[in-house]
Amino acid sequence: MAASKLVRPTNTFKDSFMEALIEYQSEGSYGHVSIAELNTDFDAFIDKLRDERQYPQHDFQDWVDPVPETVLWMVKDGTYYGSVYIRHRLNWHLEKWGGHASFSIRPSLRGKGFGKKILQKAMPYINYLGIDRALLTVDPENIAAIRIIEFCGGKFEDELPETDEFPARKRYWLNCE
Repeated sequence: MAASKLVRPTNTFKDSFMEALIEYQSEGSYGHVSIAELNTDFDAFIDKLRDERQYPQHDFQDWVDPVPETVLWMVKDGTYYGSVYIRHRLNWHLEKWGGHASFSIRPSLRGKGFGKKILQKAMPYINYLGIDRALLTVDPENIAAIRIIEFCGGKFEDELPETDEFPARKRYWLNCE
């Protein structure tokens, strides 16, 4: 059995990514990604993820200043395990609700230590982009993610309350040097 690793998105992992997408959507996540469209043109989806010029996964309002984002997939033994999203810089929105990085593990593989692995493996990539200290934000109710961030050395900064436009967030700084 090979060790897990981070790779740029590729159609090599299409089948397992599509299986994971069904898992994510069954829990209410990734609703912005159309399974039908991916089945039709997965290569276009991969090209968008590899573009790095702006948020490749979401369409935001015009007032949001887009920033470059690198998407990496954690894979093991030919199977997609999860994703990490690394924003190259912060805008005012990311300073409060998004941070430099976020990660997700497919639901069927949660609770097995892969969240810790994906964040640990992402830290050198974050640092390579010139980010010594990365901001991570998390839903205050997401105890598993908070434990992962703290395990990896994240230091609690503050908690932002929910607003009419945005959800509540806990903010952590992670040393990536």
